[in-house]
Amino acid sequence: MTIKQALISVSDKTGIIELATALQKLKVAIISTGGTAKLLQEAGIDVTEASDYTGFPEMLDGRVKTLHPRIHAGILARMDLPAHRQAMDEVQIPTIDLVIINLYPFTQTIARPDCSLEEAIENIDIGGPTLIRAAAKNFERVTVVTDPQDYTALLTQMQTGNGSVNAEQRFQFAQKAFSHTARYDAAISNYLTALDPAVDLAGQRKPFPDQLNLNFSLAQPLRYGENPHQQAAFYREVLDISGSLASYDQIQGKELSYNNIADTDAAWACVQTFDKPACVIVKHANPCGVAIADTLLAAYEKAFATDPVSAFGGIIALNHMVEADLATAILNQFVEVIIAPEFTPEARLALAAKPNIRVLTVPQGMYANYYDLKRVDGGLLVQTPDNFNLAIDQLQCVTQLQPTPLQIEDCLFAWRVAKFVKSNTIVFCSNGQTLGIGAGQMSRVDSARIASIKAEQARLDLQGSVVASDAFFPFRDGLDVLAQAGAKVVIQPGGSIRDEEVIAAANEQGIAMLFTGVRHFRH
Repeated sequence: MTIKQALISVSDKTGIIELATALQKLKVAIISTGGTAKLLQEAGIDVTEASDYTGFPEMLDGRVKTLHPRIHAGILARMDLPAHRQAMDEVQIPTIDLVIINLYPFTQTIARPDCSLEEAIENIDIGGPTLIRAAAKNFERVTVVTDPQDYTALLTQMQTGNGSVNAEQRFQFAQKAFSHTARYDAAISNYLTALDPAVDLAGQRKPFPDQLNLNFSLAQPLRYGENPHQQAAFYREVLDISGSLASYDQIQGKELSYNNIADTDAAWACVQTFDKPACVIVKHANPCGVAIADTLLAAYEKAFATDPVSAFGGIIALNHMVEADLATAILNQFVEVIIAPEFTPEARLALAAKPNIRVLTVPQGMYANYYDLKRVDGGLLVQTPDNFNLAIDQLQCVTQLQPTPLQIEDCLFAWRVAKFVKSNTIVFCSNGQTLGIGAGQMSRVDSARIASIKAEQARLDLQGSVVASDAFFPFRDGLDVLAQAGAKVVIQPGGSIRDEEVIAAANEQGIAMLFTGVRHFRH
């Protein structure tokens, strides 16, 4: 099925002149519209305007251009059916064999803070999705291309296939086309159903749309899920995801597993919140060691010292470029994944000595998901991400004893770490280093005991340390455990009906206590 006639109408004009030039050399007749037709004509390419082709002028400020039987019959006709061939012959409509379309930039338009409803509506494409769907439906004869990155594949097929595209490639293009229009419609639905017509259509959007449409594309199938008997795959958002874990580049190592990706995400999210050189070591989605220092090597050594046992087989995240001395130090432990913005050539060479270690790079940048999602049976819990970072002027000292500036600095560090530890959370810290982490216990007092035991096992001294608790102390028993371990400052949200009892216990034990007014549950 040699391609003889193409329809081209694109909003993103990347590569379109080069493509049309190549099509013209292949003796493909080109129909086009509006700005695309003008651009191609100015480049010296022979183009038939859609209005000349249909004999019907564009109207309604360009809203109606291609919605015409001469175009849609040319796309939808099944020439393997005698009735279709006869109908096309009777009205003398030639076939259109290639459709190259991309749509008005709706998502880019609504992403602008100053975008009005009227502007958003005007950027809803009507003719484009109709043409794409028609061509994709008839993929057995028609080739449809919606992504400029596919122009090379299209031309390669045509140049090696005597002007035709094989059935497998046509089907792949059709799959991509239907996904393209599905994402487009989903974006429109999400935008419009987040507007409240009872208030003001042009006013603020609701935080959550009435209809939530999610779009992800398959990044890679995984060997198995959380356990070997579970199937799994990794999907990426169809957006600009620079700075997110999903934008990683793997420079060496075995294939990432389901658990690798989940744990690496937790480590990367935590380490990105620090400006100073920082290291986060994660095991089973919980930090087991976090530290900041003047150098990345010092930060790693401090983080590893928190819990060398749990660090075995863990994930290491670093927020600055990794150099050879740090890479060599890491090789002394068993590690599953190392992730950082970049590695020097010398560091890469050192790590290559252990080729099974998964080494990932992600561009530095604070990417944040728009929504935090959690599946439940038959439904989906949706919330905004916990991106709140505490400032020093938001702290309230509620005890007789006041913390020193250095202790306050450690409290802010501990509080930031606690946000990434599963509740109930207790984090001992000193001098920019975690000393003991109690995670995921059903009672806060047990998390406090575990954190102090962890420090003791690592031979870390808790005398004079600060402690972060992700939520308030319901009783004074947890505070008593921290005092007995040697803590001198506690940072916590406050808000318990027994706050006065806990504050009195702190005064009794000679502990300074800071309230944040913000809770950081993590489940």
